[in-house]
Amino acid sequence: MPKPPVPRLTVITLGVADMRRSIAFYEALGFVRKFRATGEAVAFFDTGATVIGLFPWDQLAQDATLPEHPRPRVFRGITLAWNCRSTEEVDEVIEFAISKGARVLKPPHKTDYGGYSGYFADPDGHPWEVVVAPNIEVGEDCRVHLPD
Repeated sequence: MPKPPVPRLTVITLGVADMRRSIAFYEALGFVRKFRATGEAVAFFDTGATVIGLFPWDQLAQDATLPEHPRPRVFRGITLAWNCRSTEEVDEVIEFAISKGARVLKPPHKTDYGGYSGYFADPDGHPWEVVVAPNIEVGEDCRVHLPD
């Protein structure tokens, strides 16, 4: 019996309305763009462990064989997360994202599970949680380390 493949999440691709605007936003947040030979057809950003891809919304819908319209203006059932080491870092990241064009969805606050969290939306409304959570460590390598 063949060995099953090793599961992994490698790329999160976001459908965007304006490639230039979204590329500028993610570069302003500090994500490093890689493989620039793709121009504005697709953009890839190194996140340390995975990659964020930006792709025109209509082309991404077509590629996935999903309808382009109507574009949802409601919660899509997915969030991205930026884990932090402290409540102060959460506040700093939210303020930084706002200064680069993000929109606050929920200001930073103490959570019912003992953490501290807030949300912002990128220019296309993709929600990002900025959070420090108990028992989830962000190491010196900026990667999330989970307990067993």
